[in-house]
Amino acid sequence: MIPASDPELSEFSKTYPLFQKTERIDKLRLTEYARLEVGNHIYLDYTGGGLYAKSQINEHHKLLNERVFGNPHSSNPTSTAATELVEHTRKYILDFFNADPGEYLAIFTANASGALKLVGESYPFPGGHYLLTFDNHNSVNGIREFAHARGAEVTYLPVCLPDLRLDKSQLEDHLNRSKRDGHNLFAYPAQSNFSGVQHPLKWIEQAQSLGWDVLLDAAAYVPTNRLNLGEYHPDFVCVSFYKMFGYPTGLGALIARKAALEKLHRPWFAGGTITVASVQGDKYYLADGAPAFEDGTLDYLNIPAIEIGLKQIESIGYDIIHERVQCLTGWLLKQLTGMAHSTGVPLARIYGPTDIEARGGTITCNFFDQANRPIDHLSIEKAANQAGISLRTGCFCNPGAGEIALGLSQPELASCFTQPGHNARLSYDDFRLCIDGKASGAVRVSVGLVSTFKDVQEFLAFARGFLN
Repeated sequence: MIPASDPELSEFSKTYPLFQKTERIDKLRLTEYARLEVGNHIYLDYTGGGLYAKSQINEHHKLLNERVFGNPHSSNPTSTAATELVEHTRKYILDFFNADPGEYLAIFTANASGALKLVGESYPFPGGHYLLTFDNHNSVNGIREFAHARGAEVTYLPVCLPDLRLDKSQLEDHLNRSKRDGHNLFAYPAQSNFSGVQHPLKWIEQAQSLGWDVLLDAAAYVPTNRLNLGEYHPDFVCVSFYKMFGYPTGLGALIARKAALEKLHRPWFAGGTITVASVQGDKYYLADGAPAFEDGTLDYLNIPAIEIGLKQIESIGYDIIHERVQCLTGWLLKQLTGMAHSTGVPLARIYGPTDIEARGGTITCNFFDQANRPIDHLSIEKAANQAGISLRTGCFCNPGAGEIALGLSQPELASCFTQPGHNARLSYDDFRLCIDGKASGAVRVSVGLVSTFKDVQEFLAFARGFLN
């Protein structure tokens, strides 16, 4: 515990007086998340994965211990019991995000990536346009391969230094270039998993008014921010539930407008997705609604744990979670940007906003020595591992934001991908050699649901160890 007389705690409390309204999370940490203290964990990887409460596990296991569930694709008693829980969870997801069930469907997927692939493989790209930001997860970038294969135009919108936000006029210019004779898909993250930037949700209506379907990647946003689909109406939204509340892993959702789903054409069918299929007749008919997109047997034993996890978020309250993350993020940014070597060289270079306006709890940076030379991010990770700090390094499956942040140009990247032998394979070590001494990745820390002031202070103490 940090003593109440600690001068930095006193300064923090004065700077962020609203933090005291989140004190119930400290109490939860000691009961529901006590394993963090028992194991002396400094967990700062919430963008990588959320943490589950002890009560979530207990409630789910109690359900499994007391009842019998069978494969939902039947009408027998155990199948019916499973179906009822699955459908109740589906409805609860829509309620949680304030999505009108007359407008939206919740489709279960393995994760956010699975949800994105459903859209990519099924979207009517021929003659159309795929517009996306540099700042996107690779699972959003991967949709371009479906677009390329079907002859659609693919356009990337760059983000601008230093804050890694989009240029408003450039966005408006490209949104005005929708294809009149084809379908148009615009994809962007509500919150960057690289920089923590929160891109405006008002873009959704703006793009739709100009003829675009909008795909919103909400995976990094919804763990600490309320997404109200009664106010904003993207055509497709992807989420991973483990990022929100840790358990279960292997389940996500595509929350989609029914009108937008009608545009999709699946390239295959599977068990559970059809009403009738024939071998000799060489025909099949897809089911209506969500089942048409849910391949095979659903993870029916784990799906009820989603509702339990959503209720855990609700019991704490998004307002409290968001406030805590804002306060801790602001303190981290202030302290990191204030650290400098005796030579005057700043220790950390933040990639993204250095204030808390329109940003989440993800902070990405690199450390530099007193001669202003970058300290290899992999060595930072190794030292953090030894200190019991869970953080993350690399480009975080977001190469576009990383390339802008790290100053990697199109010509030098093109050269990397066209060197002899690299057409078949390019390893990460090969890539590091290609860029000739430039940083190939960064250090990411992220605060979340049950982060504490002590967690942040431990990391700041760790960072100070690299001064001089």
